[in-house]
Amino acid sequence: MSVGTFDPNALTDTLDEDALNDLRHEACGFLADELTLTDQQVIDFTPFAVQKFWVSRVQDLSTDELKGLIRIFTLGEMCYPGWQAGDQSPVILFVKTLKSRQAYDSLVTRWIKSHSTNKFLPHGNLLDRL
Repeated sequence: MSVGTFDPNALTDTLDEDALNDLRHEACGFLADELTLTDQQVIDFTPFAVQKFWVSRVQDLSTDELKGLIRIFTLGEMCYPGWQAGDQSPVILFVKTLKSRQAYDSLVTRWIKSHSTNKFLPHGNLLDRL
């Protein structure tokens, strides 16, 4: 028996829309400090754990969805194999979008840093910002 691997470079824009809708629903109002997803949700949501997918969709997300997704992907990166995205984490894009909407609270930075070991969260790679 072999275990498949997730290749973010093979990601296409034709991902399961039902899974995306389920993830967006899960994100609305998600304020927990623990992430408890079913095994099927982990499988379904894994392809969304990279920033590349969200670039064309981020503007369609509500502020509440963005805040929930920040928490989901920050916690998920610590819990689920295949969700580690480093400087390609969608959290970086979500934070940037909230800032552009003037809806970002600096307390979120403190929360992210206390719940993640990803050195690129929440602002991304310093070299990319220079």
